Amino acid sequence: MGVKSVWVALYIWFLFVLVSVTDLVFCRTLSLDPDPCDSMNQREFEKLRSDQLTVLINGYSESRIPLLQTIVASYSAASIVSSILVLWGNPNTSDQVLNQLYHNMTQYSPGTASISLIQQSSSSLNARFLPRSSIDTRAVLICDDDVEVDRRSLEFAFSVWKSNPDRLVGTFVRSHGFDLLGKEWIYTVYPDKYSILLTKFMLMKQDYLFEYSCRGGVEMEEMRMVVDQMRNCEDILMNFVAADRLRAGPIMVGAERVRDWGDARNEREEEEQVDEGVRDVGLSSRRVEHRKRRGNCIREFHRVMGKMPLMYSYGKVVNSVGEQGLCRKAGKLVFCDRD
Repeated sequence: MGVKSVWVALYIWFLFVLVSVTDLVFCRTLSLDPDPCDSMNQREFEKLRSDQLTVLINGYSESRIPLLQTIVASYSAASIVSSILVLWGNPNTSDQVLNQLYHNMTQYSPGTASISLIQQSSSSLNARFLPRSSIDTRAVLICDDDVEVDRRSLEFAFSVWKSNPDRLVGTFVRSHGFDLLGKEWIYTVYPDKYSILLTKFMLMKQDYLFEYSCRGGVEMEEMRMVVDQMRNCEDILMNFVAADRLRAGPIMVGAERVRDWGDARNEREEEEQVDEGVRDVGLSSRRVEHRKRRGNCIREFHRVMGKMPLMYSYGKVVNSVGEQGLCRKAGKLVFCDRD
């Protein structure tokens, strides 16, 4: 074989290797940014895009993959979504499954948003709040792989956040409280106030990723360890971080249609077996001891910080205000502004 033939063969081999490696990295990327807390990852807020948001979806259960693909397709169709990062936290999922998932998400998503599948280096729930150099928007949407939100509600929540960029904005809320008999902090629900926004659907400024993962010194490190030990409560800790910085509670927004497939209160329907599987694998769907464990988290965070930064908010923001008067129409009492 002549010298020219050798060089041609080497060039073809080089192109083959390059294409193969590029395809692998593009399809299934191991957790990016070796040092997510590098100061270079904290970009100036004013230089980030303000007209779109980045969606970070936490994924773990293979039984939820069909639903995850549907949710990704829905978000990708929204013009306000710049990119979607699926953060896969199950280290036992095979390469074949992940490559097929990536193929399905990119081939069957109708929008123009870029889609990435990132295999996390660990299953820690803290990893969903890691800063990522690929995020180029001011707003990030933290959400779960079992919650579907309609496009109009997504756009409305984003508009509310843009008016309140330092606040956590979302649709699912809970609260902290103080048990006078037990003399301890608890996790609870009140009908008229709230102080904790859940990561089922949480809009926030990108800066809070850095605040959660990279700042706070020994105290934050200890509280992140509580999250790992409990396998829970990363959402509560983010609320602690935001409230401590802002001295204000979250904002709840109304939504037209939100389906929470992972809620344990979903009815068992024989014709919807997929719902049963999705619900049963939910980390937060096992209601026994759930509130107790999250109450333990609140007490531990309070102990470490030496204070209670959570603050109550009241009411929710809605996207329309109709007339409240009732009129008789067609023999029925309905709102007067209803046709």
